[in-house]
Amino acid sequence: MSEILPRRMFLWSMAVIYLAAFVSLYMQIPGLYGNDGLLPARWQLRYSGKSLGEQLLSSPTLLWLGPRLGLDTHTTMELLCLIGAALSLAATLVEALRDSLVFFCLWALYLSMYQVGQVFLYFQWDNLLLETGFLCILVAPLTLIRGSRGVRAHDSVTFWLIRWLLFRLMFASGVVKLTSRCPTWWGLTALTYHYETQCIPTPLAWFALQLPVWWHKLSVVGTFVIEIAAPLLFFSPLRRLRLGAFYMQVLLQVFIILTGNYNFFNLLTLALCLSLLDDQHVHFWLRKADKLSKNDSKLQLWLCYLLELAVWALMIFGSIVCFDLNLDTTKKSISSRTAFTFHQFNQFLKTVTIPSIWIGVLSLTWEMVTAMFRCACVSGFLKRFWGTLQWTVFAAATVAMFTISLVPFTYIEFDSHARLWPGVRQAYDMVDRYQLVNSYGLFRRMTGVSGRPEVVIEGSIDGVSWTEIEFMYKPGNLSAAPAVVIPHQPRLDWQMWFAALGDQTQAPWFTSLIYSLLQGRRDVIELIQTDVSQYPFYQQPPTYLRAHRYRYWFTEPTADGSYPKHWWRRVYDEEFYPTVHLGSTFLESMLSRHGLKDKSPQRRMSNTTVAQVVRWVRSQVRGVPTHILIWTLIASSATLCLLQGLQNKNKRTERTPLTNMAAGNDQTDNVHDNSSDHCGKSDEQQAAKGEEEKEEGDKTEDGQDSEDEVEEGGGEEKEDSGDDEED
Repeated sequence: MSEILPRRMFLWSMAVIYLAAFVSLYMQIPGLYGNDGLLPARWQLRYSGKSLGEQLLSSPTLLWLGPRLGLDTHTTMELLCLIGAALSLAATLVEALRDSLVFFCLWALYLSMYQVGQVFLYFQWDNLLLETGFLCILVAPLTLIRGSRGVRAHDSVTFWLIRWLLFRLMFASGVVKLTSRCPTWWGLTALTYHYETQCIPTPLAWFALQLPVWWHKLSVVGTFVIEIAAPLLFFSPLRRLRLGAFYMQVLLQVFIILTGNYNFFNLLTLALCLSLLDDQHVHFWLRKADKLSKNDSKLQLWLCYLLELAVWALMIFGSIVCFDLNLDTTKKSISSRTAFTFHQFNQFLKTVTIPSIWIGVLSLTWEMVTAMFRCACVSGFLKRFWGTLQWTVFAAATVAMFTISLVPFTYIEFDSHARLWPGVRQAYDMVDRYQLVNSYGLFRRMTGVSGRPEVVIEGSIDGVSWTEIEFMYKPGNLSAAPAVVIPHQPRLDWQMWFAALGDQTQAPWFTSLIYSLLQGRRDVIELIQTDVSQYPFYQQPPTYLRAHRYRYWFTEPTADGSYPKHWWRRVYDEEFYPTVHLGSTFLESMLSRHGLKDKSPQRRMSNTTVAQVVRWVRSQVRGVPTHILIWTLIASSATLCLLQGLQNKNKRTERTPLTNMAAGNDQTDNVHDNSSDHCGKSDEQQAAKGEEEKEEGDKTEDGQDSEDEVEEGGGEEKEDSGDDEED
């Protein structure tokens, strides 16, 4: 099955996700990494007189170029983010820029941010974006160099890596929930806590929590099936099984998006799911006729149907047995419980980990062999040689990426990890700093079982009357509705959630936050409230600050079924940070202990043209809510792409009648001028010629000639203008 359209959709989606990631990070750079930020990025770069090559080897980040451009670290970081946002926006609008070189630049720019991001960038979705972004370099065409978007014989091989990454992500995320021995996952009660204890819930999370307990437990069962059982179908030779697994993954991700703000993570996972599709199913979405194979016999079709039915029946039966599902007609519910032990699950994991790797090996081998045959069937020695050379290079790169990915994948099972060849581990250690492959496992343990812990910062001018400092996104005000900020990630709000789970000494940046608020640093205040007038101490910094930990829960509907006045309720837990002021002994000791006092002299602000442009851009977006800015850019680019597609469709529609008229006139002339030749041909020959002309006309009408032709090296056919419309 051809995967041209899913590959195009994937590359467009990655451009959009990069756009959201760069814009979200750019808006937070001054408060997080600026010269007056919580953790200045310049602290991570030590200019010791080494050459640029040595600096890049020690820490692969383009921020080393800042001094050579006459820019400080803060300005360089903003410049790189702006370049990344501009490149991703251009790639969203122009298909020719969804190129391997462009995606390499996007990956290098985000890696540069990651290297100095410290705790605020150490999230699994940042690692996932870097790994997926690197795979885009292999999947995307070299349009800017070759000047063609023709399909290459090895495209299916590199695109297979996206499917393998999706498998690792989902399978590991399901497995770690059980290997962690978290009682809520084993008791199937995790979702009775999840909706109110996740970092930034949406308003729909409140309504989801009101569902009956048996529904929450059944949802956990469905989560295990989708994350552990369904990924094994990703490599099925039967396309309907893959499509079924695709819709199961989409269902899970949509439910997560509706109830929680997980920035671009779920959108990125949905983009990975596109690797399970083919052109035929995309044409089904677009209501376009697709040429179906008539070579399959009825017996073969029925055997496929029976095999698919057996697989789904086995999955349903396994779910019933493993989770003891029973229908209770009296209570109109479905009871469930975990019917296996940790030892049994561990044995299951040992049994399937290595076979799942071999399934991946067989699937990859099939893709490589079929691609090799496509190269071998090309006419012309030079074209065949060039196509084979490309296949060799990209197949070797795919095998290398698959091999080193086995190291983080086998972290889920110790014995399987120990059986890996030591050379594979050495290769993984060599590329680990570039985040090419990573281990995953979200929601390993459910937190907040005894109530959602939340840190509330209070400020005072006189030390008597205290005012709570409300954040834009995280819970605080009991009557404030949960926010909807996807795909933006407010990284300070996220770290406040993590800080509440432990002691303040485990979050050194929190002392830096208190110190910055006492000094009244505007860049840090804008992390809390984009509109600084909403900040209670925007006119005068507080003299005293303290922090307390509370336990939060969602409210419940009233007895008469009406909605409560507040979204949250809370009880006091304990003191999180003592009362401090500038110069207090405790604050000074914590700053010194964590190395948060900047002893370096104040650096002079750059006045180069580039620095002035960067500062001007910052002045234009200051005060704009980040999630609104991101959605404005995405909506605008999507609208322009849609208008461009409609324009191309109208041009194609106008061209088709003229082409048909010209073909009709030519046919009439040929009938009069060459009647003797036609008389000499048999009816079968004329009919065959008519079918060929009809097929050629259909190809012209669809505008897909160049997309259905496989490019072998430099010999590409001219692309029809319908390519852009198809995208």
